[in-house]
Amino acid sequence: MKIMNTGGTFNKRYDPLTGELEVPYDNEAIEEIVETFAYDVEIAGMLYMDSLQMTQSDRDQLADIIDADDEEIYVIVHGTDTMDLTAKTLAEMLEEDDEDERVIVLTGAMTPYSIDKTEASVNLGMALGYAATNPPPGVYICMSGIIAPYDRIRKNRAEGIFEIV
Repeated sequence: MKIMNTGGTFNKRYDPLTGELEVPYDNEAIEEIVETFAYDVEIAGMLYMDSLQMTQSDRDQLADIIDADDEEIYVIVHGTDTMDLTAKTLAEMLEEDDEDERVIVLTGAMTPYSIDKTEASVNLGMALGYAATNPPPGVYICMSGIIAPYDRIRKNRAEGIFEIV
C-alpha cells in the first residue's frame, strides 16, 4: 500500500511571514498520523498544491506515475475541490487496461490537519483501513465518514460535506 500526497487543505499550514495557509512541500501531516500504525506505509509526495491550482496535465502526471508503478493499492491525499476530477482521470486510466486490479482511494480534509487533527486523521485512517480490506478494483472517495465509488459521492459545497449521490 502506498500513500500519494498531492497537497490540498489536508496538508496546509499557517505561514506567519505571509499570514496565509500554504501547502508545504513535505509529508509532515501524513507522517505524524501513520507513525502510530502497527504497519509501515510508504509515502510518496508530488505536486504539493491546492487542488484548485491543479490542471488536467497534473492529473495526467499522477495517473502516469501510478500506471508505471507496480503497487496495487493507493491512498491519495488530495484537495477536496477537484478530487472528483482526479478520481475520474484515474478511473479512466484503470479502464484502459481490463486486467488492472488496482484499488485507489482518494481522501482529504475540509480543515487543515495543522488546525484540527481529528478530521484529517479520521479520513486518512478510514481510507487506509478500507483499502486494506481488499475491496473490488476501482477508484473510491473517502470523506465525511463515508466511502463510495468515486462517481457516487460528491462534495456538497453549501453544507461543507461529502455525500452519496
